[in-house]
Amino acid sequence: MRAEKQSLAGVIQDAIEKGATTVEEIHKAVADLPLKILEDSDLLKESAKEARRLQDLTIGRFYDLIREINEKVGTLASELLAEASARRAERHEMHDKRAASRPAAH
Repeated sequence: MRAEKQSLAGVIQDAIEKGATTVEEIHKAVADLPLKILEDSDLLKESAKEARRLQDLTIGRFYDLIREINEKVGTLASELLAEASARRAERHEMHDKRAASRPAAH
């Protein structure tokens, strides 16, 4: 059961990671369109290249932050699930010990 819950946390973490990557790619593609047009202009070519560099850096850092938060939340979730599982196992063990120490009913 514990492995299943940790696996569930991992599945969710992977889904968020893949989703962030997909959205980042779409974000870059949409943001790229006006820059392509500006880069085709001799007058704005250098400004557009600098804007692209800054935009790519900003978009990249934003999605890196999402991934970092996702990793930390995933680690925390796994730890909390492991603790909850351990507490549940302790309760079951105590219950079993109490049941075993009770006199048998006749």
